[in-house]
Amino acid sequence: SAAVDQRVSNRRSTINPVAHTPDQRSLRNHPQMTICCGSWVNEPASNVPSLTVKDVDAALEVLKSLSGKGSGAEKNRQLTALFSKATGLEQAFLQQLLGGGLRQGALEGLMIEAIAQASQISSGRVRNALMYSGQIGVIAHAALTGGVYALDAFRLTLMRPVQPMLAQPAGDLDEALDELGEAAFDVKLDGARIQVHRDGQEVRVYSRDGNDVTHAVPEVVEAVLALPQKTLVLDGEAIALKTDGTPHPFQVTMRRFGRKLDVASLRSDLPLTPIFFDVLHADGADAMALPLAERTKLMESLLPEPLRIRRQLKLDADGANALYSDVLRQGHEGLVMKSLASPYEAGRRGGAWRKLKPAHTLDLVILAAEWGSGRREGYLSNVHLGARDPSTGGFAMLGKTFKGMTDAMLAWQTQWFLAHALSHDNFTVYVKPELVAEVAFDGVQASTTYPSGMALRFARIKRYREDKPASESDTVETVRRIAAH
Repeated sequence: SAAVDQRVSNRRSTINPVAHTPDQRSLRNHPQMTICCGSWVNEPASNVPSLTVKDVDAALEVLKSLSGKGSGAEKNRQLTALFSKATGLEQAFLQQLLGGGLRQGALEGLMIEAIAQASQISSGRVRNALMYSGQIGVIAHAALTGGVYALDAFRLTLMRPVQPMLAQPAGDLDEALDELGEAAFDVKLDGARIQVHRDGQEVRVYSRDGNDVTHAVPEVVEAVLALPQKTLVLDGEAIALKTDGTPHPFQVTMRRFGRKLDVASLRSDLPLTPIFFDVLHADGADAMALPLAERTKLMESLLPEPLRIRRQLKLDADGANALYSDVLRQGHEGLVMKSLASPYEAGRRGGAWRKLKPAHTLDLVILAAEWGSGRREGYLSNVHLGARDPSTGGFAMLGKTFKGMTDAMLAWQTQWFLAHALSHDNFTVYVKPELVAEVAFDGVQASTTYPSGMALRFARIKRYREDKPASESDTVETVRRIAAH
């Protein structure tokens, strides 16, 4: 019920049912069931639509208001009543909406343009308000009910996290230097992104997604409380370091964020180090509009060196390459290069920040593919990746990816997968393990999801290797060697 409360709060404004194409339906036919958004549900007695958006909104408001003793049973009753009025497709849509699995394909940029057009406000002003709020539904409501004045009221507010500024991948170091001009060069840490707000003696720590994780990171709270400033907003990472100062793998750091109990004992075994690379506010003054060069000076005046990212300024190509090699030897991910003239653009993945890190590649075999949704409706998109396992004669699954695919690739692979299908279930087509793909990825992490015990991090398809047989694909032992390093 708590999860439903959160889903209701976050997703009330996202209703947009998805219909499957006839081709997909013919592949996944079932006599008494219907499908929407990848979920099977029982067909109701009547399939005549009767629910309105207002009906659903009212039902969700009731669910949101229920709490206390007996609320679980009442929520079940309310949900049963709502679903009993819905058609099969509506039931499936509601199931995905409340369960958090809805993928309607409306990208944030498209939603910004839609809000701007509906409210007759410039998209720049809508985007600026979203930067501070981080909630597209809240911004839509403000724009449509209060107009430009309501949007302009959104400002950096203590204890309300803003979206983090993001970095684009750099093709190579020389390309990034040419595009950025004078730049700062930060060590790219493989930790957990955090945003820390302080107001007097109160400190709140937020995750990359804006979730309050204060309870999990007492070291961060203590470090910020020890500073002399009364109000602060800092951007950085929390990372678990070994005794020699080198970083633990990312999934080890993330163990600290998945626990609400025994934090003290886990802290003793796995301490976190906060390292900050930006300041957004200090002692009543916002800093987001300042260029990075000025924010760097401000950060140096506010934070002791152990709390600051290792940063070098205005390096030439030789100096940048030397720094890059050094941070990789220390076990860090790479570099983040940042234009010294750039303001802090919350929520943007613009060209002002560029990240450079080595990417691994493997030749892996496609084991299956899942039907896409949104703009990929009608295409087999999310592919299952397998490494050859000579000990069994089969393939060890290492995860899934839908990234790196062009429209032409999606069309081609859909035809290929259907032509080489072995079987299918609700929304997955299992194929002959023949097609080899060159897969780029950032690393290997431990996983309990797959029997191999491993999963690729940020895997993306670079190309298909029709010239290469599955018998020459990379083995699971190769993946284990990469994981060991």
